[in-house]
Amino acid sequence: MTSDHAPTSGRPAEPPGLPRQADQSGRAIPYRTTLTTALPFDDVLALVDEALAVWLKQEGHDEPPPADRSPRTERLRLGERVLLDRDTGPLPVSAEAPATPTPATASDTTTPDRDTVPGPDHGPGQGRASGDTPPVGPTGRYARRRLRTPDGAHRTHLLTVTIATAAPTDAPAGAPTTAGGEEPLVLRLEAEHLTSGPPVRSPGRVPVPEVARILLPLLDAHDGPAPLTAQPRVVTPAEVDDLIDQLCDPERRLAAVVASVPPSTPLEEWLADQVQPVLHQLTGLASLHVLDHAALPLFNVAFEFHKVYGGAVRTYLPEVDPASRADAGRHQVLATRRMSEDTRRAAGLLAREPRQIAAEIPVPPALAAVPPLIVPPEHRQPVRSGTASEVPRPRADERRRRSAPRLARSGSRLCVAPVAPVAVPAEAGLPSAAALRAPAEAAFARLARDTAADKELVPESFGELVCRFAEFPLLQFTGDEKETVALDGQPDGSGWARLAWDGLTALQEYAAAAVRGEAGGDFKAWCEHTPPGCHHFPPRKAVRWESRTVESHAKWKRERMLPVPPCVDASRRAFMGAHLRIGGGSTAPRLHYLDDCSGSGRIYVGYIGQHLTNTRTN
Repeated sequence: MTSDHAPTSGRPAEPPGLPRQADQSGRAIPYRTTLTTALPFDDVLALVDEALAVWLKQEGHDEPPPADRSPRTERLRLGERVLLDRDTGPLPVSAEAPATPTPATASDTTTPDRDTVPGPDHGPGQGRASGDTPPVGPTGRYARRRLRTPDGAHRTHLLTVTIATAAPTDAPAGAPTTAGGEEPLVLRLEAEHLTSGPPVRSPGRVPVPEVARILLPLLDAHDGPAPLTAQPRVVTPAEVDDLIDQLCDPERRLAAVVASVPPSTPLEEWLADQVQPVLHQLTGLASLHVLDHAALPLFNVAFEFHKVYGGAVRTYLPEVDPASRADAGRHQVLATRRMSEDTRRAAGLLAREPRQIAAEIPVPPALAAVPPLIVPPEHRQPVRSGTASEVPRPRADERRRRSAPRLARSGSRLCVAPVAPVAVPAEAGLPSAAALRAPAEAAFARLARDTAADKELVPESFGELVCRFAEFPLLQFTGDEKETVALDGQPDGSGWARLAWDGLTALQEYAAAAVRGEAGGDFKAWCEHTPPGCHHFPPRKAVRWESRTVESHAKWKRERMLPVPPCVDASRRAFMGAHLRIGGGSTAPRLHYLDDCSGSGRIYVGYIGQHLTNTRTN
C-alpha cells in the first residue's frame, strides 16, 4: 500500500507550474455534488428553505420570508450584499435527454427550444412542432435557490441549490419512484467564490458549505446504491457483503471512503480522534464507511487485492474490480502515519480526488433541462428597512462622542465621520468649492495637530475590547468572554487591553493580505517584515508555536484545545499553539489563535486571558 494518496485515475496531467488546488484562473476550486433522494419534491424544497434560513440566522443575516408556492422568480435583499434568488416551475423532461458531460452549473444550462420537442423518430438536432402531440405527457418540476453573501476581502460566496424531478411517465420501467409517484429527485449543491476588484488568490478549495452539513442528515440521500451521510457509517460483519456490493455497483458515481481501525484501539476513540477529523472535508462528496474490528478481516478476505488495515483509510473510485490486481492501484491509501502527523493536511489530501470526481459527474437530464435564472426587474425586492443587518449598533465610544465630528479608525483603516452640513441662507448663491471643502479640511487639520487623540479609540478595558471585536471582519473570537473580562481586575489591565488591541489590529491586516495570497509567510514573518503603512506589532511578542514540553503534556495541551467552528474541525476544537504575548514576563496574559486564512479565510481567537499552564506557571 502507498501513503501519498496521489490520484491515478487516468485524467490528463495538469499544466506544469499550476498548483493542484487551484484552477487555471486562480480561483478556488468550487464545491459541487449531485445526489438523489426518494423524498417528495415539496418535502425536499421545504428542507432546503429551512436549512438556508438556519444558516442565515447563524451568520447574523435576515431570514427570508416563506416562499410563494406559485411558479415564479424573485430576488430578495436580506441585507448589505446579501441576495437570495428563488425560482420554481414546471420542467419538461424527456427520458432521451442527453446528460451534459461538463461540470457546468445548473444555471449555465439552456432550456430546450419551446417550439420543438424531441421525439422518438427525430434526431438530436430535429424536433416536432409544438402543435403536434408531444411524446411525453406530464412535466417534471424544478426549484432553485441561489444565495450570495460577502466572504472576506474582495470576495462573495455563491451558494446554489437546485432540485429537479422528471414526470412519472419519463421514468423507465421498474425504476424507483417517490411517494408521490415521481421519479427520484435529483439535488445539486454548488458553492464557489466570486472575486471583485483587483485580482486575488483565494484559498485552494471552497470549504464544504454548512448548508450541506445541515441538509445531508435530513435527505436520506444516495449515490446509486451507496448512502450519503454526514458522519461515517460503522460497518458490522453482517453488512460487509452489502458494502462490497456498493463498491462494485456500476451505478455508483461518487467515491467511497473506507476506514479501518487499529487492532488495539477502541472503535469510538478512533472515530473521534482520527476518522471524523480526517473525513470532515468529504461531506456530500463520497460515501463514508468505517469497518469495525470484527468486519475488517472479513472485508480483507473478500477484497484480496483491495485491502485496508492498520488504521489506514482507502478511497475506492467508481467501477471497482475486486478480482484485478492491476485495478488496485487506482484506489489509493492514506496511511495512519500521515493522519497522525498533520490531520488537516491529511484531510485535504483525502478530499482532493473525491471532490474532483464529484465536480466532473455528468449533469442528469432533469438538471440539464433547468432553465437559466433570470429575475425580472419587478420581482427584485429592495432592502427591507429596520433590519438588524442594515442598522449597525453604535459602539460605546461612538455614543460618547457622537456630538463631536472627527476621524474614526477601525483597525488600521481611517474613515471620515459624518460632518454637519454647512448652512447656506436661501437668499445666498451657491457656496463656493472652498466652502464645501472647508469642513473636511478642518477635520484633517485637527487630526494632524493632535494625533494623540486617536489613542482614545483604543479600548481601555477588555470589556470594551470584547464588545468591539466585530470591527475585525476577518477575526472571530470563539473563547470565553469571562476569562477575558477578568483581566480588567488586574493592575495592568488597561495597558494589556491596549496591547491586545494592537495585536488584533495587526492580525486583521495580516489576514486581509493572507486571503489575497500577499502575506509572504505566517503572522510572525509579517511582524518581522511589516509592509509600509501597516500597523507594526513587535515580532518578539508573536510566538509561532508552543514548546515541545507543552505539546507532549496531556493536561497542558488539552488547555490549548480551543473552540473553532465545525467548518474548521468536526470536533469543534483545535490546538492553538500560536499566541501573542500580552505584556512582559513569562506569566503575563496570552492571546491564542488559529490561522485558517488558507482554509475558511479567517483567524480564530480562542483565548484571551491569564497565561495557560506551562513549566513556569504555578
